Amino acid sequence: MNAFGFGQAILLGIVQGLTEFLPISSSGHLVILQRWLGLDAGSSEMLLFDVVAHVGTLGAVLLVFWRTIRRFLYRLRRETQLTWTKPRSAWRFLCLGAAAVVPTAVIGLAFKDSFESAFSSLRTVGACLMVTGFMLAVTMKTPRGRRGWRQLRLWQAILVGIVQGLAILPGISRSGATICLATYCGWRRRWAVEFSFLIAVPAILGATLIHVLDTMHLSAEPLNAIAWGPILVGGLISLLVGVFALKLLLHIVRRGRLHYFAIYCWFVGILTLIADT
Repeated sequence: MNAFGFGQAILLGIVQGLTEFLPISSSGHLVILQRWLGLDAGSSEMLLFDVVAHVGTLGAVLLVFWRTIRRFLYRLRRETQLTWTKPRSAWRFLCLGAAAVVPTAVIGLAFKDSFESAFSSLRTVGACLMVTGFMLAVTMKTPRGRRGWRQLRLWQAILVGIVQGLAILPGISRSGATICLATYCGWRRRWAVEFSFLIAVPAILGATLIHVLDTMHLSAEPLNAIAWGPILVGGLISLLVGVFALKLLLHIVRRGRLHYFAIYCWFVGILTLIADT
């Protein structure tokens, strides 16, 4: 396996930042890229890089949605007051988000070993990218959603959470799957995107925690030999690129153009399947 240097870290950081938010699967692209670069996904550098990269993409979510998050928290605080007489929309939205996170966590923990084994199979990555492409293509014929927060249903939130759990598979885009399903259910695009990234925060935190636990078995000797410079640079790159990618995704979703990415997913999926034959 090749040594982990700055060039590889920058490239991986760019791919992580772009694909974490664009509907083309970050996990699938990282599996392909790590294999192409000759990197060991189970090495100390790669485990720690995954931790730092996830922190970077989480930071991108917080930066882009900071104003929305601040308004949301302010509304939550106001709605806890006994004198509040208007609909408690913020609490309802939060409860729907919590309901969606539960199946994601159950699927992730129950099938952790199966999902991890899928990361070693390019065939699985290719097949899942084809599925992602199909989900995106369907949105081209999906009517524009009309459901606002008052029309969001608990069973729909749970379905979105289930899809997010399945998106742990490399090649299934988390953002693409959750936003697509929400739009299939008739949600307005704004609510589909905001709900997708509301439930993304605990999902990314959970993935980061899992990677942290994976690194706890490392002894002091390997830790001293780790290339911390490239890892930190890669994490910073993932944050900066993630901000750009997330703003681009918001622009694309608002204009109903998610299906543009279907051809790309199919193209990369076919190439991956051919490479594994």
